[in-house]
Amino acid sequence: MNIPIELPLDSDGFVRRRCSSCERDFKWHEGPTQGAPADYTYPNVHWCPLCGASEAIDGAWWTAEQKEYIQKLVEAQIPGLVAVEPDGTTNKNANSRFESPSSIGTQPAPLVERDDMQMVAPVCHPWEPVKVPLDSSAPYFCLLCGQTYSL
Repeated sequence: MNIPIELPLDSDGFVRRRCSSCERDFKWHEGPTQGAPADYTYPNVHWCPLCGASEAIDGAWWTAEQKEYIQKLVEAQIPGLVAVEPDGTTNKNANSRFESPSSIGTQPAPLVERDDMQMVAPVCHPWEPVKVPLDSSAPYFCLLCGQTYSL
């Protein structure tokens, strides 16, 4: 079963992330940015722009609010799982495929993303800016390679 998860973006297309090392929030751009080289291969690791810690991209950068939202989405779907035969009838056969009717469960309120950070761009990968808290200061670390930079 696939549960579609849409996280809100700010007005510039950035999604909030949290570093598990320094426990601070920042934002990275969702999807390729304008000006990114077409042949650039993105790494499967990102660096925290605030402390330089690195983690795999898949699942390591969730905020507490995002984790809670995802958990509620899953909980809203699981009680409604039913086996569905190709002809549309329900069955408890172990070989049946499972679906979750969209009407089952209470969906959580959608998250809202604020425009609350400043954009900074590294010299090494200028097409991949991040957003950092207004009270943060350099040095910053490139999201893609970890190199330090100042503004």
